[in-house]
Amino acid sequence: MKQTRNDIRNIAIIAHVDHGKTTLVDELLKQSGVFRENQAVSERVMDSGDIERERGITILAKNTAITYKDTKINIIDTPGHADFGGEVERVLKMVNGVILVVDAFEGAMPQTKFVLRKALELQLPVIVCINKIDRPEARPSEVIDEVLELFIELDANDEQLDCPFVFASAKTGIASLDADAPGTNMIPLFETILDYIPAPEGDPEAGTQVLISTIDYNEYVGRIGVGKVDNGTLSVGREVVIVNHHEPDKQKKVKISKLYEFDGLNKVEVSQAGIGSIVAISGITDIHIGDTLCSVDNPQPIPFQKISEPTIAMHFIVNDSPLAGQEGKYVTSRHLRERLFRELNTDVSLRVEETDTTEAYKVSGRGELHLSVLIENMRREGYEFAVSKAEVLYKTGERGEKLEPMELCYIDVPEEFTGSIIEKLSQRKGELQNMSAAVGGYTRLEFSIPARGLIGYRGEFMTDTKGNGIMNSVFDGYGPYKGDIQYRKQGSLIAFEAGEAITYGLYNAQERGTLFISPGEKVYSGMVVGQNGRGEDIELNVCKKKQLTNTRSSSADEALRLTPPKILSLEQALEFIDTDELLEVTPTSLRIRKKILDPTMRKRASFKNK
Repeated sequence: MKQTRNDIRNIAIIAHVDHGKTTLVDELLKQSGVFRENQAVSERVMDSGDIERERGITILAKNTAITYKDTKINIIDTPGHADFGGEVERVLKMVNGVILVVDAFEGAMPQTKFVLRKALELQLPVIVCINKIDRPEARPSEVIDEVLELFIELDANDEQLDCPFVFASAKTGIASLDADAPGTNMIPLFETILDYIPAPEGDPEAGTQVLISTIDYNEYVGRIGVGKVDNGTLSVGREVVIVNHHEPDKQKKVKISKLYEFDGLNKVEVSQAGIGSIVAISGITDIHIGDTLCSVDNPQPIPFQKISEPTIAMHFIVNDSPLAGQEGKYVTSRHLRERLFRELNTDVSLRVEETDTTEAYKVSGRGELHLSVLIENMRREGYEFAVSKAEVLYKTGERGEKLEPMELCYIDVPEEFTGSIIEKLSQRKGELQNMSAAVGGYTRLEFSIPARGLIGYRGEFMTDTKGNGIMNSVFDGYGPYKGDIQYRKQGSLIAFEAGEAITYGLYNAQERGTLFISPGEKVYSGMVVGQNGRGEDIELNVCKKKQLTNTRSSSADEALRLTPPKILSLEQALEFIDTDELLEVTPTSLRIRKKILDPTMRKRASFKNK
């Protein structure tokens, strides 16, 4: 018999990137008394990774729990970036409702639509939280209309359309049910959660069923499966069977050795858990997302949607440059292989494949950001390796035609930049679908564009819009191949010999374009030291010294003025490299190089390819 567990609510917080999800969770934690009054709490306490903190983005979905009026509210904070959409899709299976956070100024954005569609498909009730109402340019009433239009566009039913709206400022910790009357605390939001989000249901007497929706990883205990108890109970020491909806042959008996529930930011060990509880289970080595833990006598898997396929791939290669092994701690193919396959423990949207050489691995993900976060994590851990330019993954259609991943790209820019954006994206095979006035004198452009058309474009976009543009994209299925795209109009400046860069050599080189290096840096033949102002590659000698005669003194060198070099970030370097180049990544350096370092061999190869 189904029963309702009234002392629990399970919710996910979903939103477009930067609309304030993680800050909102912070306030809910603070106001529910999770922290001691005198406890120093950092901002965005849920973003635990270094990169999450630095970039201000959430990458992995996080679980937390608070207690309000004797009801335990399990909250899952989800990422907003399209690249981590796989995280959002999965966690929605654990919850009975969502809080959709929308910025009171920006309104409904592309990713708002993506995450809301997923919630409505699963028939989840939605509480709309209009956040940042204290912004001077906030426009809550217009944003309400935008959100309701979005609901209608996504075929929401009458019940879903009749959703409650809460007006909040997560930063100052207030919420209210009336846009014109600011609240004093978060109680209106807590009350709305209790009133509107249904309590979990299940049959405590039936066979156990727990669907694993997220995997955590800890070096001490290994893999930790996180999921919701749908039916029955789960207790420590019990034997259960792992089954999977997509793998009918999978049946494996395992024993539950440790069981945890969430309380605030901690995992608390429990001996058993009932229906509706969100639990973490450790001690099962090969537990995967989508697995169901069932009682031994009646193993019934819970259906689970397949994770979205990766759309973009890079090769991770053992570093073989002349400077290899000087800066990294882990440099061999064995280290690289172990680290990449370990990443699969927690990241389900990632795919790692072996290639015909042991020196290279093909790594596929959901987007450039997805892969660049992995690269940044690895270099911080002391790995040294090289990566190739990102390529999209093609598919073959039913009639044998070539299909490629397409993106819907939404761009908000001041009006004076629209012409150059349309021109640039047309060259990259983008088709303008819609053009409308956005808020604050901005124009919104909507493009349908191949995913490869956006590779390497973000930096150029920021330059073209003088930093005032906002660009977002959402995966839009596969479409027919749109033809070749020329990525880069400028060539590279390539070092001609190995050595140390010298002011005199760099002074002569800077007339040809923009330099990426400073005097004193080590270079090698085939290393890219700058960007040519023109289309072709040029080889230069940046280690060249001035010939001294008895009439010229070396002190004349000091008068040479060098323009400061352009220091590329990891994203900029990944965007800059061309198909015949690699990015050498070490804990302390990023160097761009040609795949073929020897100039003669490189020329031969380019003639062959023509």
